[in-house]
Amino acid sequence: MSTDETTPEPGTRRPAGAVLVLGAIGLLLLGAVAGVLLRMPLEKASEPEPSAVDIGFSQDMTAHHAQAVDMAGVALIASTDNDVRRLAYDILTTQQNQIGRMQAWLQLWGESNQNIDGYMGWMAGDHGSAGHHGGSTGEPTGPVQSMPGMASQEEMTTLRQSTGSALDTLFLQLMLRHHQGGVPMLDYAAEHADTSPVRTLATMMSKTQASESQLMTSMLATRGATPLPLS
Repeated sequence: MSTDETTPEPGTRRPAGAVLVLGAIGLLLLGAVAGVLLRMPLEKASEPEPSAVDIGFSQDMTAHHAQAVDMAGVALIASTDNDVRRLAYDILTTQQNQIGRMQAWLQLWGESNQNIDGYMGWMAGDHGSAGHHGGSTGEPTGPVQSMPGMASQEEMTTLRQSTGSALDTLFLQLMLRHHQGGVPMLDYAAEHADTSPVRTLATMMSKTQASESQLMTSMLATRGATPLPLS
């Protein structure tokens, strides 16, 4: 039996990994928030007021990232494949750091962490200086109840219950689809956000996730698996 098929013994490896993951998340979040709060007053002096795009992107991408962090945490704790665990660690640390930045901006702007009316409504209509009309290039014409690429509760439950190569393959499939689903939001914010920090972050996210998507596609092919269709 290969190492990929090995199931960790209960009460040994997984709880210790969970503690390490939670500790890493806490430190990253505290560091990111502190760093952004120190920088943002200087940035705001020369930046325009945030538009609906800046605010909506920060709210929705926080929620989108949160599920990616959850999935990465599962793989980091439960996988026995070093390549999968390395990728999971990179995604977890990078996206948790980005969540900290976006949450700090929302706090500074006096905005809530989440828009209770739905997702992606900021991609519809005219927003600030962008002057872009939603719907002309496939963007939603109003808030939606689920963002593209998000895993269902049933899929998340299956991921948490999987082991060995089945877990590795499902993690790669779900995370690849998750990355692909976030592309329209990243590209829209990179072009239409009013503040340069948001545009810069969205552009950086897009490049990083494109590279990770190529890697996951290759890793799936190596395992004889194919990507999931975009939900």
